[in-house]
Amino acid sequence: MATTKSQIHIALRKILYATDFSPIAEAAAPFVSQLARRYGSKIFAVHVRPLQSYGMAPPESWAALKEAAEFQAKEQAAYLNRLFRDTDHQATVTEGGVWETLSDIIEQQHIDLIVMGTHGRQGLGKILLGSVTENLLRRAPCPVLTIGPHVEIDPERATRMNRILFATDFSPASQAAAPYAISLAQENQANLDILHVIENRKVDELVDAPELIQGTIGRMRSLLPPEAELWCESAFLVEEGPVAENVLKTARDRHADAIVIGVRRVEAEFDASDHLPWHTAHKIIAGAPCPVLTVRG
Repeated sequence: MATTKSQIHIALRKILYATDFSPIAEAAAPFVSQLARRYGSKIFAVHVRPLQSYGMAPPESWAALKEAAEFQAKEQAAYLNRLFRDTDHQATVTEGGVWETLSDIIEQQHIDLIVMGTHGRQGLGKILLGSVTENLLRRAPCPVLTIGPHVEIDPERATRMNRILFATDFSPASQAAAPYAISLAQENQANLDILHVIENRKVDELVDAPELIQGTIGRMRSLLPPEAELWCESAFLVEEGPVAENVLKTARDRHADAIVIGVRRVEAEFDASDHLPWHTAHKIIAGAPCPVLTVRG
């Protein structure tokens, strides 16, 4: 694998904060504020209300219901303005389809990063994150930073990013994510841990064989530009077993401030052929002790 040639400079000029005002969404707001202060970003705080339907109400009450909805929207916008009063921001409360509205804002405003809180729920044999988060992770053209329910570190420490964990499976998606992990390490003069998990080893393959370990480390080392040692202390880690569990354990053991993962670009709504399977990405996002930056490749 060739060394990562073109480095991406992380310039977070515009951050989209999507909220439904739930507690888990609110938990992401301090991370948005800290990132905006650190990078001099403008925040686009957005709440999308479902289209109002008064079909079940008597016609004589429609005017009052509409007035109440408009009043609530003004109150919600005022709350967002208070929440980000110390940073450059724009608060939007509107009606419509959530993904369609957010997609338009992402495109029109040239959003650099999406930040949102998300929950973790067990069901149907996999982690479910909710339709809005799912759509953003699968379809957003820019990276998405998720704040899961098990994030243990405070926003100030998280945005300093003293230690970054980049989990790679050497897929094209991982190659797309690598420059972001490297740039964040350079921007923050951070320690960069690069992890590869051998999930399905062959029967006759010894995972701890020196030649296999050295070959894997060589592939990870090739992701870094030659000058990386001037501004980054790197560690190359090889583990065996379930990917998500090993990523989460490594993040906790090494006190990571952020996890960076790449996921395959998905055009179809349901696609089980991802390089990093979506159930694995879901488990990492939902169980992470720190924010997770997801980059589509």
